[in-house]
Formats: sequence, structure tokens, C-alpha cells
Amino acid sequence: MRAFFCRVSFLACCLLAFAVNATEIEVIDDSGRAVLLKGPARRVISLSPHTTELIFAAGGGDKLVATTEGSNFPAQALSLPKLGDPRTADPARIAAYKPDLIFGWLTSELDSLSSLNIPVFISTPTSLIEIADSVETFGVLLGTAGVAHTRAEALRQKLEALARASAGKRVVRVLLQAGAEPEGALTREHLLSDVITLCGGSNVIADEGLGMPKIGLAQLVTKAPELVLIARTGAAAAPVVDNVGVNDWQAAGLPAAKLGRVYMIDAEAVFRSGPRLIEAAEPICELIEQSRK
Repeated sequence: MRAFFCRVSFLACCLLAFAVNATEIEVIDDSGRAVLLKGPARRVISLSPHTTELIFAAGGGDKLVATTEGSNFPAQALSLPKLGDPRTADPARIAAYKPDLIFGWLTSELDSLSSLNIPVFISTPTSLIEIADSVETFGVLLGTAGVAHTRAEALRQKLEALARASAGKRVVRVLLQAGAEPEGALTREHLLSDVITLCGGSNVIADEGLGMPKIGLAQLVTKAPELVLIARTGAAAAPVVDNVGVNDWQAAGLPAAKLGRVYMIDAEAVFRSGPRLIEAAEPICELIEQSRK
């Protein structure tokens, strides 16, 4: 289980090293690479929907000149030029926008981008607290450290408050489902599972790995989840009762479904490593609290 609150009071003190010239910035990205800028970035490109969200959260949305397909949040991102599939961005198209910093998410991108001689920051938050820390890091890179620090602190405080509220309470068994198929269960390696743990719940699928193990419906029922949370594309940002899911799970004989404890939530909000996942934690914690009654 990940440790959520190895608290970093100010991320720049621990992860950011400034060069002797005060205008230069050196940071360590999530792949362990040092990324050096001569000054705060002025024109940036995002190669992932989650880095787009982090850029805006850090207060640097006005510096974003292009993104990839799928970068649809916040609303301002919709009007930005799109560079195609996030996994196969074309270096020539990137170069045409003259960026001074690229935010990526795949280390495999580094080889194809190396010829551009443009700094690339790889962002892969692996815990909820790292999402908040990423907001702060992005702020240093974008020259918006003040705004980013305030927003990062608000996210950290939310996480701490939710952890305190659930401390010592009965653990609730939760099944996380991706999409329409009941067998599409998510393991504890998913960040959404970290939210369940934060709220004092336990993901009933303990298998290692990031895939969906396709456990049979009957076997899922025997795990006796007290709450089912379904991540559906196009659902609301806050969880609501999923009538289709209720019917499916009632037919399967799950007692929790008979109590209506099958909910859906926007898949994009909870599958991306961005602030929306932390914002979704509060209403999810409320559902888990209700399930204790």
C-alpha cells in the first residue's frame, strides 16, 4: 500500500534544485531526469490530457500553445491546437509551435523528441500526494510558483482532512468497475483505488498490476463488496446512482445492489492523474461513509 502522506511542505525544497544563475531552473522529473531551463517556460506543449490539466491547475494555461487529442479539460483546452494521438506525437509538428518546454508522460517519447533540443519534462504521478506535488513543480517550471503553491496546498489539505475523517472507522469493501462490463474490475494499483483507501475503504480486487483482471461475475459477488463504483465515460464528475449498474448487479445477486449502492462517476476525472481525482475524493468518501450505516 502506498504511503499517502510522506508530506512535502514545499516541493521545491526537496525536488527542485536551482542553478547558480538565479534565472536558471533545474528540476528532476518523474523519470529521474534533470530538466534544465534558462528561465520560466513561456511556450509549452502538453502531450497528455493529465499534463494539460496540471498546467492549467498550476496557473500556466496561457503558456500552453498546443496539446494532443483527449485534452478536453478545462474548457479552455478545447480551443487549443491538437497534435494527434498522445502516444505518437509528430516531432515536426511540435517544432512548428516553437515551444521552450514539452510536458510528456512516456519515456519512450524521449528518443523521438531528442532531435528537437527542447527540454522535456516527464510527468507520471503515482500517488494522490504526488498529484499535488506536481502542481507545485509545474508552477516552478512555468513561472507561476505562487499560484501553484496555493493550489497545491489546498489539494494537500483536502487529502489530509479526508484521511483524518476516515481514520479508525470500519473499513468498507469497494469494487471499482471500469465501463459497462461488471467483470472490468480495477486492481489496487490504480490511483482510483488510492482514493478508496484514503476514504477508509478497501478495494476488493487485490491483484497486482494496472490491467483489468476480468474476474468472473460470480467470483466478484463472493467478494461481497458493500459498494460498487463504476467509472463511465460521460458520467457526472460527482458519483450518482447508476441505474443500469444497479440492475446488473441485482441480477447477479449482489446484496449491496439491492440497497442501491451502485454508483457511476466520470471516467476521465478519475482515471487521469490530475487535480480532478483529488476533488472527486470528497464525494466518494461520503458514499463510503454512507455505506457504513
